[in-house]
Amino acid sequence: MKHIEIINGPNLNLTGKREPEVYGTTTMEEYLESLRKQFPEVEIGYYQSNVEGELIDHIQQVGCVPAMGSTVADGLIVNLGGYSHTSVALRDALLAVPAPKIEVHLSNIFAREDYRHHSLITSACRGMVCGLGLKGYELALQALLA
Repeated sequence: MKHIEIINGPNLNLTGKREPEVYGTTTMEEYLESLRKQFPEVEIGYYQSNVEGELIDHIQQVGCVPAMGSTVADGLIVNLGGYSHTSVALRDALLAVPAPKIEVHLSNIFAREDYRHHSLITSACRGMVCGLGLKGYELALQALLA
């Protein structure tokens, strides 16, 4: 069974509650339940933190830095929220692990404020899905399984 880990950054614990006109009304817990039903052959892990260092530690643990131990995830789906635009440290963590990675953004970052148009982590990922809401996680999962 493949293990795909979804890693969400700051404020994504408020999905379904925060700015519903941008992010929708479905909570991440509700969405994960439906995603797991849709892909019963895949173990879908989930981690969310508002703390940059905790996200780095988790990426290293599940993405398999050889010094950290054995591989846990066959692929990572990362939505690092606002850190996507600011964190060189998270980019470096993603580059340090061999697991394939897909970046996801619920909103279309290119239709928002100028500072959101550039993501530092995109170059550390195989691809990016943005602007399709929670459906982006499903598309990223399909890409990692293909």
